[in-house]
Amino acid sequence: MSWGRRWYLVAWDLDRADWRSFRVDRISPRTPVGPRFTPRELPGGDAAQFVARGVSDVWPVQATIRLHTSAESARQRMWPLNGRLEAVDEHSCLLYLGAETPRMLVSLLTMLDVDFTIESPAGFAEHLHTIAARYERAAITSAPAEGSVNR
Repeated sequence: MSWGRRWYLVAWDLDRADWRSFRVDRISPRTPVGPRFTPRELPGGDAAQFVARGVSDVWPVQATIRLHTSAESARQRMWPLNGRLEAVDEHSCLLYLGAETPRMLVSLLTMLDVDFTIESPAGFAEHLHTIAARYERAAITSAPAEGSVNR
């Protein structure tokens, strides 16, 4: 399956006795190919969700965000490489989001263009305040577009 710009193989690892996702560009062929395998049921039954969980959890900064929209609506707006969604009800979902820095998390949230509440980590709201103040200063000092109403 593809994820972002990479292809992944989801397979049972005999050495670890567990499911793993492998980046295809890092796999080397082995000769002979080895013994036949016994088909197994994938945890959760969905290879895409399995890879999403593994890929999004590798980022050094993690946050849990409650989005005030349905999971289906959020899925159409987001990028799968940085986060995974979990439906809560028909009007909200949890986004488990990861990025390199807290500022990157704020930028990713801004691009979603939906209302949200921070579930974790504690103190993440400070990063929102910093970026919000920067946007507010820019909005105040910028010339309005011709024909637009300044709020």
